[in-house]
Amino acid sequence: MTEVERRRVRVGDLDVHVELMGRGDPVLLLHGFPDTLRLWRSVAPRLAAAGYRTIAPDLRGYGETGAPASRSAYRIERMVDDATGLLRVLGIDEPVHVMGHDWGAALAWVFATLRPASVRSAVAISVGHPSEYVLAGFEQRVKGLYVLGFQFPSLTEHWLSRNDYANLRHWLRSHPDPDECVSKVARPGRLTAGLNWYRANLGKVLVGRWPPCRVPVLGIWSTDDDFLAEDQMQRSARRMAAAWRYERIDGAGHWLPLERPEQIAALAMEWFERCRV
Repeated sequence: MTEVERRRVRVGDLDVHVELMGRGDPVLLLHGFPDTLRLWRSVAPRLAAAGYRTIAPDLRGYGETGAPASRSAYRIERMVDDATGLLRVLGIDEPVHVMGHDWGAALAWVFATLRPASVRSAVAISVGHPSEYVLAGFEQRVKGLYVLGFQFPSLTEHWLSRNDYANLRHWLRSHPDPDECVSKVARPGRLTAGLNWYRANLGKVLVGRWPPCRVPVLGIWSTDDDFLAEDQMQRSARRMAAAWRYERIDGAGHWLPLERPEQIAALAMEWFERCRV
């Protein structure tokens, strides 16, 4: 077993909980809603055993990392600053590989686009380029209706949490470990913090203008994803000014790092090796 190093570090005004594993080329692992760094619990050890150094933080508002009360604190540009600051605090001054899922994938896209000198390559799981998410067809519009439902402060929290989080549990019905997710967001302020990712960034996603991505990206999507359609990932190729590869995984749901960790790790390592030079 590869040893896990757990640390709490100060990044700007935020206390960040992060787990580190292995030695070698650094890989930043970014989870989404409503997960924590434990999303990567079966992927990180595989990367570390293969000679990579994994950096898995609880992102702003999640897990054991701080959760500011202000909605504006969750704008995606702040998350990019968090990622950059975390790497600086950890003494990592070389470009890193970045792998993200769900909101973590959106963050990986924005990080690679806005800070290309800091990113060697990226792996985006489930979520394609923000512009393609907006332009996706009818299937995505139907699958993404919940995003609009998440926009109503207090009302959404009440609806998701009533009857021991019955509606959130239903929303998480395909998650391999819904009880752990519920236990984390049930703490005071944490459900609102997770929802603020949606509330602070919907406008930016809908009308934001993003330059072409100049970092190599591997996009991965699964056929049984309840929340994302294939076109928003597949058409992300149109946003690339660097190498692009698309991998479709049949018979798996949204939470690929938990459902198919061996396959995800293998695809990522193949991509990292290709982008090493």
